[in-house]
Amino acid sequence: MPQYTPPLRDMQFVLHELLNVEQAFKELPPHADLDGETVNSIIEEAGKFASEVLFPLNQSGDEEGCTYVGDGVVKAPKGFKEAYAQYCEQGWPALSCDPAFGGQGLPELVNNVLYEMLNSSNQAWTMYPGLSHGAYAALTARGSDELKKMYLPKIVSGEWTGTMCLTEPHCGTDLGILRTKAEPNGDGSYAISGTKIFISAGEHDLSGNIIHLVLARLPDAPEGTKGITLFLVPKFIPNADGTPGQRNTVKCTSIEHKMGIHGNATSVIQLDGAKGWIIGEPNKGMNAMFIMMNGARLGVGMQSLGLGEVAYQNSLAYAKDRLQSRSLSGPKLKDKPADPIIVHPDVRRMLLTQKAYNEAARALCYWVGLMIDQSHKHPDAQVREDADELVALLTPIVKAFITDNTFEGTNLGMQVFGGHGFIKETGVEQYVRDARINLIYEGTNTIQSLDLIGRKVLQDGGRKLMKLGKLVQEFVKAHAANEPMKEFVEPLMDIGDKVTKLTAELGQKAQKNPDEMGAAAVPYLRVVGHLVYAYLWARMAAIALARQGESEEGNFYKAKLATARFYFAKLLPETAFQIRSARAGSDALMALDAALF
Repeated sequence: MPQYTPPLRDMQFVLHELLNVEQAFKELPPHADLDGETVNSIIEEAGKFASEVLFPLNQSGDEEGCTYVGDGVVKAPKGFKEAYAQYCEQGWPALSCDPAFGGQGLPELVNNVLYEMLNSSNQAWTMYPGLSHGAYAALTARGSDELKKMYLPKIVSGEWTGTMCLTEPHCGTDLGILRTKAEPNGDGSYAISGTKIFISAGEHDLSGNIIHLVLARLPDAPEGTKGITLFLVPKFIPNADGTPGQRNTVKCTSIEHKMGIHGNATSVIQLDGAKGWIIGEPNKGMNAMFIMMNGARLGVGMQSLGLGEVAYQNSLAYAKDRLQSRSLSGPKLKDKPADPIIVHPDVRRMLLTQKAYNEAARALCYWVGLMIDQSHKHPDAQVREDADELVALLTPIVKAFITDNTFEGTNLGMQVFGGHGFIKETGVEQYVRDARINLIYEGTNTIQSLDLIGRKVLQDGGRKLMKLGKLVQEFVKAHAANEPMKEFVEPLMDIGDKVTKLTAELGQKAQKNPDEMGAAAVPYLRVVGHLVYAYLWARMAAIALARQGESEEGNFYKAKLATARFYFAKLLPETAFQIRSARAGSDALMALDAALF
């Protein structure tokens, strides 16, 4: 049977030793009094809910899936509704929300830690509150005072949940061609008609109301993305007292049968003159929706971090227990008929790949969470700007690099199990299936790669990338005379230089032929992703080197240092291939006529 234990010690390492959050919070007025002990107690309680309440529902929820009862009614798997009620009773939906709307006002970083554990325990279930948190963010940033007053307290409490309705049968990424229409009703509301597909958590029985955030076109709106408006469309139109009232004409007509995340209802949503209200300004819907979209992209990275961790824990336990063959260097358990498979070098390669990618992903997700808090709440405008630009740069890396690596990691986890991994009973194959969607939704990883190289790097002349580069240079300078750090600092300097040169080269090529950017985008993201991981692993190695002699926790730091060495020796060299691929240009891809494929 699968198992999951929240990795509290490594979480605490990232929070307190790598990011020094207690000091960082002192610089943020809303969180100045938040101490490390309080943070630890919160995540420990969150870990109990995740492992004791959600995790036992993961396999059963996958096997049962959601049920379309008919006439727009969808039931979540057994236990999901009760778990959600308990989640709300314990106050978890309100964790990082504004106290003005009933929230607890804790940092977004703390919410990230919560969501890692929720995703490890049950990704399909976690999508229900996760999408609600995104709707909360968009409504908080762009909603009118009236909409905020009516809807935010209900979303913050978890009483009502949210979705985002973008995709249509004929358009996914290319939202500029969406057809859903919005006609004014004359009373400040709009009648919205159209069909949306692939709507996660689009219909279910967990909450009393569902708030759909819908992209649609006003009459005479400009073509393309400049003519899109964001609307709030409730399943039930609230009464004056805030209770769910009249049933709106927005309805789920079916749910998808999918490869994974069976416990989440991926819905087809039909709007037939449904009543909705504008969020933000007319024809500026993409600006408002991207608040939710960017949050969702970071959330998908967290989904994969969670899956990667639980897959690793189970493959590690199996590798220590499964007896097969003798060690190449001689028997290790002479009283047994064979040795545990963890003695074999390639099994260790698979485990260490998972471990190295997971621990770097955790560092990255928590770092981005902290910078989100800084971008919103730091009193220094320059700090806010720097944090905001680094979050923008790192968002496609969180979404694409982490999800790519986790899909490899879950596959490696199944490989460690061998034939038993292909069997449903062990639970490992579910992690592979669930992880696969993360490379696709919220903008495919190719879209993330184009976003990184096009919008986040080349569009501003590399300004955001240079801010990352400055952090790398400062770290290298600080450890230049530290001989034990040489094995980490030198490859970090090397990949930093290579990214600078590759970026300049690709920028020049793209000016002459835009296809060059498209051809290089995916390998380029992997190279920059490795630069980020190399920077984080070098920082973690510096801490481990300084503290590995501490008697009580020496083994923790020894393991951290060994994992850092594995990353630099076995994973970072991927960049040599990816740089060569990025430089190969577009000719090999574009020369063949489509008819000859």
